[in-house]
Amino acid sequence: MKFESQLLKGIAPVVVLEILSRGRMYGYELSQTIEQRSEEILTLGKGTLYPLLYNLEAKRLVKGRWETADSGRKRRYYSITSKGKAQLAKQKQELKELTAGLNLVFSGALTNLAYSG
Repeated sequence: MKFESQLLKGIAPVVVLEILSRGRMYGYELSQTIEQRSEEILTLGKGTLYPLLYNLEAKRLVKGRWETADSGRKRRYYSITSKGKAQLAKQKQELKELTAGLNLVFSGALTNLAYSG
C-alpha cells in the first residue's frame, strides 16, 4: 500500500529531514531513497516534494545549492542544517511518543479483532 495522502503530508517533513541527515541529495534522488527505505510504502511525488523542500529551505531547516554534475546537468542538492537537525530530534521524539500512544490504543483493538474473527 502506497501513501501519498494527508497523513503522509503530515510526516513528510520529518521523513525528508531524516533522509537528509544521512547526506545531501537532489530532489529525485531523495524521492527514490524515501521509496526504497520505506519499501515503497511512502512516496513523495514532485508536486509534494519540491514545495516541501522550498518550505523547509525557507524555514532554514535545509539548504539548497546548485551544482553541475559530470554530465553537465545542473542539480540542486539539499542538505540538513543545524537548525534542521534540532527540529528533527524534536519531531522524532514526538513521533516516538505518538507511536507509543497508538500502540496502546490499537493493541486492545487488534486483540479484539483477532478473537472476534
